[in-house]
Amino acid sequence: MLNIDDPKQVETTPAIFRLGFRPFFLGGAALAMLYIPLWLMGWYTPKYSLFNGEFWANVLPLWWHPHEMLFGFTLAIVCGFLLTAVQTWTNQPSVKGKSLALIFACWLAARLLLLLPFNIPLILPAIFDSAFLLISAGVLWRCIYRVKQWRNIGFPILLTVAALVNLLSYYALYSRDFSLSTQIWQAMIWWVAVVITIVGGRVIPFFTAMRIKADKPEPIVGLDWCIILLMITLFVQALTHMLPKGVEQVILAAAGLLQLVRFSRWQGHKTLKEPMLWSLHVSYLALPVTLLAMAWHVNNEFAYRTLLHLFAVGGLASLCLSMISRVSLGHTSRNIYQGPNMVLAFACLPIAGLLRAVMPLWMPEHTQMWLWLAGACWSLGFGMFVWFYAPILSRPRVDGRPG
Repeated sequence: MLNIDDPKQVETTPAIFRLGFRPFFLGGAALAMLYIPLWLMGWYTPKYSLFNGEFWANVLPLWWHPHEMLFGFTLAIVCGFLLTAVQTWTNQPSVKGKSLALIFACWLAARLLLLLPFNIPLILPAIFDSAFLLISAGVLWRCIYRVKQWRNIGFPILLTVAALVNLLSYYALYSRDFSLSTQIWQAMIWWVAVVITIVGGRVIPFFTAMRIKADKPEPIVGLDWCIILLMITLFVQALTHMLPKGVEQVILAAAGLLQLVRFSRWQGHKTLKEPMLWSLHVSYLALPVTLLAMAWHVNNEFAYRTLLHLFAVGGLASLCLSMISRVSLGHTSRNIYQGPNMVLAFACLPIAGLLRAVMPLWMPEHTQMWLWLAGACWSLGFGMFVWFYAPILSRPRVDGRPG
């Protein structure tokens, strides 16, 4: 078996490009911190915005905001995690150095090209975005194929699907088909929910059991597969609208209830004294709550679309923040439970989710205020990560090992 962590190896690669989590966690968090205020300023106070009319005329804010939150921020975190985790799963070397820098440069180029204040061919950012996702998928495939670890083959497939859907999103912008864009954004939120269902179901109960010194609850395979299939169905439904609303309501409700059953076995109530754990449980809980709330409001289009943000902010983004904080410490050989104090940051994201998704439904006359408050909580949470973790991610491991 290949030794991928040889302490005698002399590492000359710049620290930031020694493993996938380093550039993508830092880049994704910085993007998250900056882009929500930029979006709010561009939407509500355009005269103070950095973006002039030419920018919005080319890219359009209703497309740029969800696209960059999903394919910019979220996919950066997902790829950074997977490019790191696949090395642990397979004991095969992942990507680093110039190859990793190339993948990150593709991601960054797509982000920068979409910010240019003049017309550019949309094929340019589309090419860089596709390269970022497809090369990442190829790295995962290579590692998994070498050891025939087929239980993880779904991850390169999921990244390939994301690359194809991303190309479809650029086509929707080019053709000004905003109905298609809306379907894509909703579908990609469920795509991320599939990833979280798979990865969260593995790591959250494992991390919890290890820390509280308890037996890890064994997964119920039939339950897990049923949930995954339901979440995939929601992804397809959002993209195609092939099922009637009544059937979609049943799927949402069933997925929410089964997710709650699964979540209840993870002993989250025993983690209240440990931020690195309760943040994971609170974030995951947003998924079944959102599913059930959307099932209840399935015929109310405004509520349905608004409630997606309960998971997108309070679940997806919150879980990303918790995971990148944990992984960044663990993979730089630091004590996971003695890192920077991120309690406030971990609390900010669930609060932002409630402010963004629940308060506009309860007190819609103050929607603009709720969105600004949610944006402030969001930026504070990710800003704290950038502040505390930039030095960690840009420096070598404390034990001198590669990675």
